[in-house]
Amino acid sequence: MSELNNTPRTYSGALLAAIAVALLGALGGLIWSATLSSRLSTQQVELTDAKQQNVKLAAELRETNARLQVATDELGKSLGLTQKQMDARAQEIIRREAAQEANSKRLESAQQQTAQQVNAVSSEVSNVKTDVGGVKSDVAKTQSDLANAISKLTSMQGDLNGHSSLIARNHDELETLKHKGDRTYYEFTLAKGQKKPVGTVSLTLKNANSKKNTFNLEVTSDDKTVSKNNKGLYEPLQFYSGKEQMLFEIVVNAVSKNQVIGYLSVPKNAPVPATAQ
Repeated sequence: MSELNNTPRTYSGALLAAIAVALLGALGGLIWSATLSSRLSTQQVELTDAKQQNVKLAAELRETNARLQVATDELGKSLGLTQKQMDARAQEIIRREAAQEANSKRLESAQQQTAQQVNAVSSEVSNVKTDVGGVKSDVAKTQSDLANAISKLTSMQGDLNGHSSLIARNHDELETLKHKGDRTYYEFTLAKGQKKPVGTVSLTLKNANSKKNTFNLEVTSDDKTVSKNNKGLYEPLQFYSGKEQMLFEIVVNAVSKNQVIGYLSVPKNAPVPATAQ
């Protein structure tokens, strides 16, 4: 029994470790509490400063309002205006400023639209210039083609004073002559025995020989009748007509039995038939 009482007590390592962890936890809690307390104190100080600043600002605002009221009252008295009148003037100023701002915005919008329209017009002008360039090219080509076509026309000597001129052997060549622009042309078809007005003259076919391509024709102009007998295909039949005695030409380019087809050529400035005026 005495041996048991005298034996020294021993403690387990686990118990010691638990005690150490507890001590560390308590120490950490104390440190965190101290830090939190310090932050809380700082925030309380800042909050107090903010409250004091707000109080100061509120006081300054009351003072500013009071000064503004005094200035407004003094201005109203100096101008002889009541508070209602001053409020009305203030509202009028506000409306004017709003109207000016609206006008500025409208002006800006109008300027933008004008700029867009100018750009559109510039684009259209560029397109027109391109089109004009194309038209010029087409005209130049047409003139070249016309010159080539005219160069292929046949020149025949007429029956009056040996005067030669270009003649058309068919409708297409006659269209080429028309585009030349220096004379006016009247196409006709004559039947045997028919007296027909053509331009400002009258033509009468006396007979036609389809085998020999010859014909007899009477021309009535200025109340005079001239016979053109035994004339041939494509031969210019020439005569003078009008007060200024202009040179007229008749060309027959098709002969059939009892019928001829051709055209009358007159100067561009020659009188025109009454029905054509």
